[in-house]
Amino acid sequence: MPNLTLFIVDDDPFIRESLTLLIGMDPDIEVIGSAGNGAEAAERLQTGGTVPDVVLMDIRMPECNGVEGTKRIKSLFPDVAVLMLTTFDDDEFILEALRNGASGYLLKNIPPDRIIQGIKTVHGGNMLIHPDIARKLTGLLRPAPAPPADDWLQRAGLTATEHNVLRLIADGLSNREIAAQLFLSEGTVKNYVTDILGKLEVRDRTQLAILYWKGRSGA
Repeated sequence: MPNLTLFIVDDDPFIRESLTLLIGMDPDIEVIGSAGNGAEAAERLQTGGTVPDVVLMDIRMPECNGVEGTKRIKSLFPDVAVLMLTTFDDDEFILEALRNGASGYLLKNIPPDRIIQGIKTVHGGNMLIHPDIARKLTGLLRPAPAPPADDWLQRAGLTATEHNVLRLIADGLSNREIAAQLFLSEGTVKNYVTDILGKLEVRDRTQLAILYWKGRSGA
């Protein structure tokens, strides 16, 4: 019995069929449909009756690209994880996709088994960013010198422990990894994350990370 359902969005029919075939071979994943652009995907999910756990989304498509498609899908289904998949490591697209709620970003030239692992990773609630892109994002979102983040976080009502949890989320750590670093239980970390989301009034871990680094830059 599959553990998660997947919807594939790509304007190339051959790529859609290939991904459906390759990913569908994994016993944990059921591919429940596909679309040729972001608008078509949002419409099909809204009218199709079955909402997937994860959407695998190309970023450059005609009519409605993956950035806008992510925004539409996340506005309709906030709990759906969107994993961006592209051959382009364009700075503007990366940032906008993450701002619109994407859970991760991979390049198309990686092996299929890593795409499958990426799908499972974002389904587990974790962020996933290709290492090459992560280094680029670090340069974009961590201007030097960075002023202390304590003031704005304290104004938001975050405790010292919540500050540490947020910092580790921004570094891309999972709840389990954060628990190990801070010597807390995974359940306690999960509760902290929920509290932080509420205090900072954002909906997911990706937006927490972006907000944290923007706060560090004073933006």
